[in-house]
Amino acid sequence: MQKNIVTKNLTHITTKVIQLMKEHDEKITMLTGYDFLTGKFLDAAKIEIILVGDSLGNVIQGNETTLPVTLEEMIYHTKIVKRGVTRALVVGDMTFMSYQVGADDAVRNCGRLMKETGCDAVKMEGGSYVAETVRRLVEIGIPVMGHLGLTPQSINKFGSYKTRGIEKTEADQIFKDALLLEKAGCFAIVLEKIPARLGKKISTVLKIPTIGIGAGPYCDGQVLVTQDMLGMIEEFKPRFVRKYMNLAQDMKSAFMHYISDVKEGKFPTNDESY
Repeated sequence: MQKNIVTKNLTHITTKVIQLMKEHDEKITMLTGYDFLTGKFLDAAKIEIILVGDSLGNVIQGNETTLPVTLEEMIYHTKIVKRGVTRALVVGDMTFMSYQVGADDAVRNCGRLMKETGCDAVKMEGGSYVAETVRRLVEIGIPVMGHLGLTPQSINKFGSYKTRGIEKTEADQIFKDALLLEKAGCFAIVLEKIPARLGKKISTVLKIPTIGIGAGPYCDGQVLVTQDMLGMIEEFKPRFVRKYMNLAQDMKSAFMHYISDVKEGKFPTNDESY
């Protein structure tokens, strides 16, 4: 039976609500959004969190990695998503090199993202090396969502998208980093592509919520890239993605039908003309 004790009658989701959901064992739902209509539809479906992810570099821009995405592009996409949202918590991703240089740059750039878009929080990748930055951001009123495990902005260091935390040394470090991020003030942490047992350990110990993507069923919530779960990305088929539609095929069929109708003179009809 679906549990929605906390969120049942709420008209706006906040970071405090997300915390209460963990405390009441209510699963948290999060999907990505990069445009006005998707944000509007996700909000109407009563999703709790919309992540305007730098994954737009892959699914919107067609890049091989998220690294080319700029802060200006993130501001643009977050702004138009937020325009369609009234209920969900909107989280904007901080792009590669927009926060790693130093805390001062991070404060400035995170402040821009929130001020210019109206988003409710920011997300950044990394553990111990961003902990002090997280602390400063939270102190000045910028909520931060952490991101551990497979961190796509570090793909050149990892060399592949394989599961992280399989070996004990790396698993221990991810666990320690999760504790550090909680202590620094993160309101939630995304755990990406780690063993389910590690996801369970972190989720059990932390007082703040965990949002899993390929991290097993024991996390406090789940996130997927919307284009993945809609079946729009045909080349990308990781185990953790469940496809709820085959939209790529449906779209191609619709396009072919339209082309055929136009070429055969079936569109537009008299009823579709002025």
